[in-house]
Amino acid sequence: MHIAITGNIGAGKTTLAQLLATHYGWDVLYEAVEGNPYLADFYGDMERWSFNLQIYFLNSRFEQVKTIRESGRSVIQDRTIYEDAYIFASNLHRSGNMSERDYETYRCLFDNMVSTVQAPDLMIYLRADLPKLMGQIRKRGRSFEQSIGEDYLDSLNVLYEEFAREYTAGELLIIDVNELDYANRPQDLQHVIGRIDERLGVNS
Repeated sequence: MHIAITGNIGAGKTTLAQLLATHYGWDVLYEAVEGNPYLADFYGDMERWSFNLQIYFLNSRFEQVKTIRESGRSVIQDRTIYEDAYIFASNLHRSGNMSERDYETYRCLFDNMVSTVQAPDLMIYLRADLPKLMGQIRKRGRSFEQSIGEDYLDSLNVLYEEFAREYTAGELLIIDVNELDYANRPQDLQHVIGRIDERLGVNS
């Protein structure tokens, strides 16, 4: 089974992936943040490094999808290949930080890749407002993320909502995490697990 968690920067994807992996006994594939050679440069100069960063993420995610299908195991994935194109690259293009030429090249590559992969069995979208996102980003303290502004996060949220409305490739479960703290409150984690079990038809 392939479960994927999607959501904005700071929504709590990685934390939830770890907790669900422990609960269900699933493997986890994390987003390629640590060791990413472009990320710090990108937050310093988005226009210069946007294409490089998105190609790096796209390739990483494509490798993950192949690994998931070849493993024969149940895997939970932190962020998906769809977000790379429909959220992040689209936002960079709309904001003028990725040129038309680079965006067209990127989308052609994405379209070719995604035509060969299978959608997750369940995608979980963590819906979070700006105060939640900003608080989480400050709390985890990644130096390269501290320059992320509210306008940037807000524009990503708009695209996430569009994506959630239009997603038809597979099952989608939307969880509002604004009032949840599943890292510290067991009842909040159980609420999320209950929603997932219901969608998957699992008896807890």
